[in-house]
Amino acid sequence: MGGDALVPPAPTAVDPTAPPRRTLGGVGPVGLLRDALGRAVRRALWDVVPRDQRDTPAALRRRQWVVAATLAVGAVVLGVSLRLEPGSAWFYPATLTLAAVWVAGALASGPLHLGRIAWRSRTVRPVLTPVVLAVAMTGVFTLGALVVREVPWLAERVESVTEIADAGALPLVLAVTALNGVAEELFFRGAAYAAIPRHPVLWTTLLYGLTTLATGNAMLVLAALLLGAVVGLERRASGGILGPALTHVTWSGSMVFVLPALFA
Repeated sequence: MGGDALVPPAPTAVDPTAPPRRTLGGVGPVGLLRDALGRAVRRALWDVVPRDQRDTPAALRRRQWVVAATLAVGAVVLGVSLRLEPGSAWFYPATLTLAAVWVAGALASGPLHLGRIAWRSRTVRPVLTPVVLAVAMTGVFTLGALVVREVPWLAERVESVTEIADAGALPLVLAVTALNGVAEELFFRGAAYAAIPRHPVLWTTLLYGLTTLATGNAMLVLAALLLGAVVGLERRASGGILGPALTHVTWSGSMVFVLPALFA
């Protein structure tokens, strides 16, 4: 204080041969890419965009009744469709019926929203990030499949699914897979999520897994729980179904190619 001048510290000599110092984000392009990916993941899965989508008490009760009835019907149709023999003429009608059940229940439950995520100083529709997440999930599931195929009992569970997919023409399989993915997200991350006031990510993930129990296939249940957790977090962050639907469709479409290749 008292008039003493502040003397800046002498500059530290830099050794040109020394390696660059590491920072929290890393060094160079790799660090920048990691930082960018980290921010993208936080925006997609964790940073909640402010919104007010609350139902009135009467609308919430109505939504909950519609969701409960749809779950009961959907579980039965799902169990029937995936227990059909590969190549059955009834497989695709049953699968499309299931999609119709999810869509009808979602639309009857009340308003649904596409959602937005933060991007710099504004909010945007989640489009690219959900696809990138799905690609990353496909990589994780591929690594898991390499382990699963070495365990006979688990490999049989996966092969029973790939047999159904192999029984149809690839374009038709992809179209039905995409349609069911959208339908499931409309219902589970749209209607069901909005019907659960507390801990909706947890409960919709469990509901999705419990519904898949109707197939009797443990590997499908595990996949449903893992997928449900990721898309549930997307729904929480964005407030809508667009991100979850894009992730679901991209991931499930990718697995149509990956699983038959690994379990041929």
